[in-house]
Amino acid sequence: MRGEILGMVAVLLLGSAASAVAQEEQWTRFRGPNAGAVADDPRLPEVWSETENVVWKADIPGLGWSSPVVWNDHIFLTTAVSSGEERAPQPGLYDPGADHGATRSGASHRWLVYDFDFATGAVRWARELEVSVPGMERHIKNSFASETPVTDGERLYVYFGAIGLVAALELDGEVAWTRELGVYNGRQRFGTAASPALHDDRLYVVNDNTTQSFLVALEATSGEEVWRVERDEVENWSSPFVWENELRTEIVTAGLRQIRSYSLDGTLLWELSGMTVNVVPTPFAQDGLVYISSGYPGGMPRPVYAIRPGASGDISLGSGQNGNDFIVWYQPRLGTYNTSALVYDGAYYTLLDRGFLLSHDARTGREIYGRTRVRPGSGFTASPWAYNGRIFLLGEDGDTFVVRAGSEFELLRTNSLNEMALATPAVVNGSLLLRTQSKLYRISNESSR
Repeated sequence: MRGEILGMVAVLLLGSAASAVAQEEQWTRFRGPNAGAVADDPRLPEVWSETENVVWKADIPGLGWSSPVVWNDHIFLTTAVSSGEERAPQPGLYDPGADHGATRSGASHRWLVYDFDFATGAVRWARELEVSVPGMERHIKNSFASETPVTDGERLYVYFGAIGLVAALELDGEVAWTRELGVYNGRQRFGTAASPALHDDRLYVVNDNTTQSFLVALEATSGEEVWRVERDEVENWSSPFVWENELRTEIVTAGLRQIRSYSLDGTLLWELSGMTVNVVPTPFAQDGLVYISSGYPGGMPRPVYAIRPGASGDISLGSGQNGNDFIVWYQPRLGTYNTSALVYDGAYYTLLDRGFLLSHDARTGREIYGRTRVRPGSGFTASPWAYNGRIFLLGEDGDTFVVRAGSEFELLRTNSLNEMALATPAVVNGSLLLRTQSKLYRISNESSR
């Protein structure tokens, strides 16, 4: 029943244990601060397994590939639980057949939001937001709960594109408001994945599809629509990024037809053509630049752009250009399919879905080292992250490859959890929060203390 709160599914009172997370250490959105997925901390682990350096692990019902977000001692996670049998996702690289991997479910689903206690992994509460049959198909490797929530510490905001539902929840699990944005199928029938963005008192949602693409700003306190911009776009999965730079704050969006940036009132600031089909990676900022990429396998171009603040109008590159007044550098064949790139210690790391790692200078685009195989046969969907001089690459089969950051590729070790994993982890307060198909792990060097 859309928009109707069906009540608490489970409530577990945990007592008044002290907060496990410092106030200033939060992970509020997909890939954390500036969407950059970097968090140096000596407490963070380099080695783990299903049992080693595991503080706790918690079961997650259903199927969802959203990432966890954290505020103080709250870990929030979403999932969709089917009442029937579903086609099981498969890790790895394979041809999904004539249907392009699309699958339709006729079973009723429960869309759930969980709050796990940071210290213990116990379920503080689980809120059921809707029970219905999904209104769209999804790719076999996608889920009906792939959008990562966002929080400001006062409320949690979730978006389920498969049912067109946006909801704001208090941190105790009570629903503050819900809003329906509609269900829109795309040409590939792959489902949805673009996560919402939050800035000050506004929530921003992008839904690019074949019917009615849009960027909408909602009042965070009420869910009321503030403004809406129609987009001349088709199906994409890239999340909007609120870029707070030295000149202004703007909303950067990636699309197949155009990269576009908007002011906080929805005015188009600048745009850029030259992307490829199936735009997935999320823009992110580091050291004053915003990085935007897209790279469908076999498609051309597969571009990466590094852009400085202050652009206006059409900043598209002309024939033979590798940069202009606002595009600091451009690589036509460096983009990734599923993974977002990583900037760490001055290097721009590219993890290709077929298991190659590349490194370029983040300020100039100059190659540091070229395509280097991580491991044959591994597929990669989760985005890389970094801390303590290490780059971490999570494969779809649950193996994490640990690579030394630096001018040469060096694989240090492989950590295995032996279960499919597509979600990008959260890295906060000395802990790695890693989601597999059925579990959430809290991993830390402090587990043995």
